[in-house]
Amino acid sequence: MSEELDTLAEDGEDYYTFLNIPKTATDEEINNAYRRLSRLYHPDKHMDPIRKAEAELLFSKTKKAYEVLSDGHMRAIYDNLGTAGLETQGWEVVQRTKTPHEIREEYERLAREREERRLQQRTNPKSAVNITVNATDLFNVYDDDPPYLDLRDIFGLPHIEISGMSLNQAIEAPLTNRDTAILSGNLSSHNGNGSGGINCSIRRVTSDKGWGELEVGAGSGLSLAAKGFRNFSRGVFGNGSVLTHFTPNGLRLGTVATLANQLDQHTVGYLTWRAGMQSGMNTMIIRDTPALRLVVSAYIGIPHTYLALSYTHKMPDHEAKIRLVGKAGTFGAVVEYGAEKKVSQNSSLTATLAVGVPTGVHLKIKLHRASQTYGATILLCEDILPAPVIYGTMVPLVGWLALQRLIIQPYLRQQRQAEVLKQRQANRTRLLEKRREAAAAVELMRETVRRIVDQEEARKGLVILQAWYGQLVAEGKQEEAMSPEVVDVTIQLQCLVKDSKLILQDTSKCSLPGFYDPCPGEDKSLRVRYLFHAVTHQVTIKDTEPLRIPKQSHRTET
Repeated sequence: MSEELDTLAEDGEDYYTFLNIPKTATDEEINNAYRRLSRLYHPDKHMDPIRKAEAELLFSKTKKAYEVLSDGHMRAIYDNLGTAGLETQGWEVVQRTKTPHEIREEYERLAREREERRLQQRTNPKSAVNITVNATDLFNVYDDDPPYLDLRDIFGLPHIEISGMSLNQAIEAPLTNRDTAILSGNLSSHNGNGSGGINCSIRRVTSDKGWGELEVGAGSGLSLAAKGFRNFSRGVFGNGSVLTHFTPNGLRLGTVATLANQLDQHTVGYLTWRAGMQSGMNTMIIRDTPALRLVVSAYIGIPHTYLALSYTHKMPDHEAKIRLVGKAGTFGAVVEYGAEKKVSQNSSLTATLAVGVPTGVHLKIKLHRASQTYGATILLCEDILPAPVIYGTMVPLVGWLALQRLIIQPYLRQQRQAEVLKQRQANRTRLLEKRREAAAAVELMRETVRRIVDQEEARKGLVILQAWYGQLVAEGKQEEAMSPEVVDVTIQLQCLVKDSKLILQDTSKCSLPGFYDPCPGEDKSLRVRYLFHAVTHQVTIKDTEPLRIPKQSHRTET
């Protein structure tokens, strides 16, 4: 919808659609389209002063489209930046001797420089907030009397408490194109015990194959760390870090090294070695495709050893994911299952139920919004019982359906309506201008359309009976019941008929000669009813779908 909202907001024109040619059109196709429209709009064909003035405007527009698309340099700029790029002063530095391919490379270089400047002006903040809730009293099977009187016991309310909370915050400040300063901090509290820390690091991109980082931290003692990344060859890369931690109990050292190999287009293997603070060896294989994500890992170390398997099924059509995780080792075993759903363009909601021994039953809920994460981990029961598993599964599902129906969908619908209304108000003047321009084009087409219809009727060829463009009702209903934001484009389409054929490209039809967008921001369709070999046909397509008629499949029942 964003592209449609910009249709009238942009001052640029779609020259390809105006000439009704594909973006891959050859010079011959461009010349043929130009000659066809120039004959139609040539001012010398009209004696009436008003018609002549209207024809001059449309002829000038046709000539401008031809001049841009027939010039290789201007066409390369237009393909990348549109009409605004043709007027940008920065393109004056592009030499006329450069080829279209070199112009595209120049544009990409300038775009990269703009992106680098934009990155230097932002801090890219990231944050995560998580709370831990003890709700075991909801499913407590024991009937122990507390040593004190509590009002919740009098009214039969369960004891639910927040047992922990953690807060993590980080910002990145680009210093140069290669150097970035990173400042991060964390605070946490669990069962009355708190801790925290702050870290500051400088990262430098040493080459296109690697980077290095130095970090200083303070919290439960001073810490120093050195990190690095290196791309060794195509598909092989690695990273490593050395950590020194000064604690009241003495100096602690730690080392982590990872080697990765791209096994195929969708599969990567990792081998990680840890020494010092948490010694161990980990191997992991990740397969990520548009339909699924599979992670298999094994860890051998101190104090725990485990095997883990994670499977995520992706559903792009529904903007959702279903996840299943199994993990078993010396600490016990746990099974997790859950789902992730995209709520808006930058937000997603995740709910996961973890059932494990000896950890019990946990419900995890997370909300991701841009670079911010808000999470809650709820301990439902310390034992594995049917009730917490069932409620932990059904309550988030029912809650999501209610939230979507009562809050999310009405909110998104209201936002879309407000955005469409804002666009209409902002483009009201331009909409009236486009409507007048389309009406003038139609008047100039009438005489040409009469000749085309006579020729097509004589050969029993393609005659457009009726055509509508805009917000259409379902087929089979009366046309009078259609939305008022619909325009009659019968003459416009008949004028595009050539040799009993009509071909429209896979772009928005609002830029075709004599067309305009009657409802900016809304979904539009094109419905055509036509005669071919004296048989009635009808077809309805979406705004950006291509159209090629006549077709046997368009025949209607007699």
